[in-house]
Amino acid sequence: MVIKIVLIVLLIFMVFNLFKAMMIMLKGKSTEPMSKFLGRRVIASATIMILLLIAMATGLIELNQRPY
Repeated sequence: MVIKIVLIVLLIFMVFNLFKAMMIMLKGKSTEPMSKFLGRRVIASATIMILLLIAMATGLIELNQRPY
């Protein structure tokens, strides 16, 4: 259950950084670079993928045996 909560928090963090970068892009001039937030988003998505692979390998989450 904890792994699912961590994944959901990371997904929310990723979407938040995406919208923050969008607001900087639309505003034009800003003191913070847009690449800062896009980099955080990429790191969050890489962390999500690694956590999913580790959770599947250790059996913390179960895969769907029949997808149809």
